[in-house]
Amino acid sequence: MAATASLKSSLLLPSPISDFSGAAVSISVSAQKRRSSWQPRGARVQVSAAAAADSKNILVMGGTRFIGVFLSRILVKEGHQVTLFTRGKAPITQQLPGESDAEYAEFSSKVQHLKGDRQDFEFVKTSLAAKGYDVVYDINGREAVQVEPIIDALPNLEQYIYCSSAGVYLKSDILPHCEVDAVDPKSRHKGKLETESLLTSRGVNWTSIRPVYIYGPLNYNPVEEWFFHRLKAGRPIPIPGAGNQITQLGHVKDLARAFNLVLGNPKASQQIFNISGAKYVTFDGLARACAKAGGFPEPELVHYNPKDFDFGKKKAFPFRDQHFFASVEKAISELGWTPEFDLVDGLTDSYNLDFGRGTFRKAADFTTDDIILGKKLATTRALI
Repeated sequence: MAATASLKSSLLLPSPISDFSGAAVSISVSAQKRRSSWQPRGARVQVSAAAAADSKNILVMGGTRFIGVFLSRILVKEGHQVTLFTRGKAPITQQLPGESDAEYAEFSSKVQHLKGDRQDFEFVKTSLAAKGYDVVYDINGREAVQVEPIIDALPNLEQYIYCSSAGVYLKSDILPHCEVDAVDPKSRHKGKLETESLLTSRGVNWTSIRPVYIYGPLNYNPVEEWFFHRLKAGRPIPIPGAGNQITQLGHVKDLARAFNLVLGNPKASQQIFNISGAKYVTFDGLARACAKAGGFPEPELVHYNPKDFDFGKKKAFPFRDQHFFASVEKAISELGWTPEFDLVDGLTDSYNLDFGRGTFRKAADFTTDDIILGKKLATTRALI
């Protein structure tokens, strides 16, 4: 079951979906088909003459993985000229689960590619200046120094849309995080904060999107995949603390829709928007939601104190061991954006279109699990 398994096989039948109380959720076959496709829900995007007149020359910095894959398809369908800037190490396009041959051929024939390394600042300046893009979507920028050459090369840029992170917020006892909350200058995402400051100081029309945890098909971070590996192996799931830590996940397709909604939107000018799911979930609840999504039995959850272990450089759990969630009310009220996926529905979409097909980014590694479970077992025996 290599990660390179074909993405062109027919859709798996959706797993039975339940809410957290175990009650079945009835979803029609047509709705399931729509949700099992890479396309946004609802009617297919039609490009009118007016939309064609508003077509933009768009550069996507990092468009071959995860967010950029779904975003670029929306942009192309809406009639924009889309160029992906990548190092060319990965295929520029790939056919997605649920995407027909005709749909894929249409997309791949329209998207363009600019090969280069964004760390080569002189190349960035000269190549972008020659193209004169209207809009830049920066999906993979981490440092302000990576962004400055792009601004220099495009003096007539209409909008710079940046993928930041909710990880920039200062840890607080008062939640959810809102866009006006204090930020942490020592955050590991401080480069994103510095980028937002740079865009402001340069007088650029910018918009910054701050996702919380992102999940969905093709996710390269071990979010839902971490749980699916353990559920498939029939193993207990180690969860730090009491498992009641509250967090938040947003589906990549909902995120891509939000990125599209800020394009050319006056309400998004020099604004920050948190984007994630509408509801929050505990660590224990997330494990159970993943089990429901994949059609697995109720999982065995094993709680442990992280302070009792030294895992070295290995990460024993894929989430911050704290409450971490953000308000999305600003995006809802000002952009008219609403997340279309609830958590179990979204995890089912991810499982059916990715892990359930035998594709994943990282092989299972239960090293830290075995350390935790071994100590738990030894402690239990000592008490008998």
